[in-house]
Amino acid sequence: MAAKRRREARGRPPARLQGKVAVVTGASRGIGLAVAAALAAEGCNLVLSGRDPSALARAVQRVREKLPVEVVAGRCDVRDPEQVGKLFAAARRRFPRIDFLINNAGRSHATLPVAQLPPQAWREALETNLNGMFYCTQAALPSLRAGGAIVNLSSVAGPRESIPGSSAYSVSKAGVVAFGDVLREELRERRIRVITVIAGATDTEIWEQFWPDAPRAKMMSPETVAQVIVSALTLPENAVVEELVLTPIAGKL
Repeated sequence: MAAKRRREARGRPPARLQGKVAVVTGASRGIGLAVAAALAAEGCNLVLSGRDPSALARAVQRVREKLPVEVVAGRCDVRDPEQVGKLFAAARRRFPRIDFLINNAGRSHATLPVAQLPPQAWREALETNLNGMFYCTQAALPSLRAGGAIVNLSSVAGPRESIPGSSAYSVSKAGVVAFGDVLREELRERRIRVITVIAGATDTEIWEQFWPDAPRAKMMSPETVAQVIVSALTLPENAVVEELVLTPIAGKL
């Protein structure tokens, strides 16, 4: 099977990220899975994490199909620093370094005004979207080399648009932008790039949490977001797109 994949790979254009290593959180579906597949297509080895073991196994199977890259997968709830530590320990056992960290894991909540939002929903959004990003970044930093990159997934909700009923999600995503701005300055001397992706409406399962009837036909695909991220990662290592803003051509939904 490996030999077959190598033969098929020879018919594709040269891989731009051959031999690189990327950690992708929230990789079992949506944008995370699309980014993992796009990185693999460029020859990048992967460490994938997610909370659902079955969905993660399916994601690994999809990424490995016809692509001669190494894939390590581990169940990880990014809200738990201990689980995050185990994920990155597994990454270090398999690979000598990490080139890219894709902080993608995230969650939303039901559309409710501040007066009605359960405290648990507030905590879960911030713990996943912001605390989890901090834990993963801190765990990855010892293994990141000069020229590597950290990609943090934010949203237009919060830093760009005020959307009633999305307080916890918006606050967490605005925090992602601020976190990236500080981290970027801290890591300039190490020549580690920090890229914040501010994405508009993208057709993923997250909409089921707060707008099941959303007009998905007007949205971007996860593959579109992944394509832009990979393009940013393939820039020369002495250059960085510090902030990427992607929105559907339809604008606000």
